[in-house]
Formats: sequence, C-alpha cells, structure tokens
Amino acid sequence: MPLALLRRFRNSPRHSGAPLPDGAGALDCLVLDPVQLPMHRAEISVRDASGREVVHGQTDPHGRFAATVPPGEYGLTVTAEGFQPVRRTVACTEQTRTALDPIGMETAPTPAMPAPGPWRIDPDHTAVRFIARHIGLAEIHGRFNRFQGTLWVGERMEHSHLDVLIDTASIDTGVALRDDHLRSADFLNVAAYPHMRFTSDRFVHKGGSRWSVEGVLNLHGVSRSVSLDTRYLGIGTGIAGETRAACSAGTELHREDFTLNWRSMLQRGIVMIGTTIRVELDIQAVPERGE
Repeated sequence: MPLALLRRFRNSPRHSGAPLPDGAGALDCLVLDPVQLPMHRAEISVRDASGREVVHGQTDPHGRFAATVPPGEYGLTVTAEGFQPVRRTVACTEQTRTALDPIGMETAPTPAMPAPGPWRIDPDHTAVRFIARHIGLAEIHGRFNRFQGTLWVGERMEHSHLDVLIDTASIDTGVALRDDHLRSADFLNVAAYPHMRFTSDRFVHKGGSRWSVEGVLNLHGVSRSVSLDTRYLGIGTGIAGETRAACSAGTELHREDFTLNWRSMLQRGIVMIGTTIRVELDIQAVPERGE
C-alpha cells in the first residue's frame, strides 16, 4: 500500500498537502527497517549535482522525510546507527512531489572487537577535549594535553575495564591568562589535585557500535558516577604496521558536582566558566608491548 501511494504522488503535480512554492519541487521518502517497520530518526542528507548539501534532517516517527528543493538532480543518502548507508539519485521537477520507492535499511556488519589483553591509550592519537560556556554566552573550547590510560579487554567486551589518569595542569584553552585561572584554587586547584582519574569496569552494549562505559570520575577530591556514551569505530593498522583500536565518546559534567559552590562563585564575581561542561574524547589504543 505505501508503495502504491508513493508512486501515485510521483505522477501527481500536486497532492493534498500544502501547495509548493513557485519554482520549487519536493522530495518524499519512506525509510523502513529490516523487518519493514518505519524507521524513526534515520539521518537524511540531500546533495545537489555539485556535491553541496542542500537539506539535512531526520525521518519522523512514521519513517517519512520530505523536503522542498529547487528543480534539479540530487543524491540522497540515508544513514542510521548500526545500519549500512543507502544512497539514491532522484530528479526533482517544478511543482511536483517526487517520491522515492521505500528505502529498506540493512544491518551493518559488527566491527571486530579488540583482542583480549591490555591495551595502552596512545596519547599522540588521542584527544581529551571539553566545551563550556563563557559568561553564559559564547562557547570556549579546551583540551588536556597530558594523560595516560590502560584498557584491559576481557574475553567478552562487557568484562573489560579502563583506567585513565589526566594531568589537570595540562589544561589548554589557548589563552594563557584564562588557563592560569583555571589551574588556580577557584577551579581545578592543580596544586592540591594534580590529577583527575576515570575508572570503569562496566561496559554495556547499546546496539550496533554504541556502548556505554560506566565508571567513576575522581576530580577535585570528589568522586562521581559518570557514563560515557561511546561509539566503537573498529580495528585498523597504523603506518608502522601496528594494530589500533579506536572509539569516540562523550559525556556531560556539572561543575558543581566537583568544584566550588556556584552561588559562592557568583558572589565573588567569578562567572567565567558555565556550570555544565561537555567532554568529548577521540581515543586510539594499541596493544601493550610484550603481549
């Protein structure tokens, strides 16, 4: 039934929806999962003949996506976590709703897991970044430049554990005066707390390449539970022939959980860094030598 409706829309200059703007057409598509159910929040990218992205969006709860575009030839790409990308080409004409045949998604192959044993985080190919609000307005971006960590991979990935140590004095936002202030007792207090540490022994598979790495972050003398939303990127080979495993991860921290009381800081006029901090990690690990 959906296929018949879509084909009828394709051959109709207009259908019962809102009128199209002059000089424009529309693209409609339906995205289905492997059991032919509508797929919500599949990512759709529409690019013109030059490769420029003209529309980007997601399917609705009914698996549908629609966009108004100028007449022309387009490439449409559908992606979703854990599924193989699908690409289609379509020609859009003025005052016509062009509907593609339903797009069926297929499950992507599961990336190979790292071999059991100890792996060392490679600091030369790893980034520990953060994003915070500056005086409640613009974002500031920073990173920690010195850290070390070990991942012990279990026979099953769920039985793995992780230990990461970060040098708090290595904070770097690109502004020396601000970095000195962040190292002071007002914020990180690196003289008293030279390191922050994250440890985890709970790896939870969320489906596809998504994992939750749940553990404890010790920062500023305080320990709090933290969950890293992690995307496993698979195994690769470096230029020297070494095996590498990669992932990206992120979480959100609330500064009040680890540092001074926010109201107290406001009273003292310290409003430089917002209370919520987004942490983003790009990690590569290599097997420990001798293993």
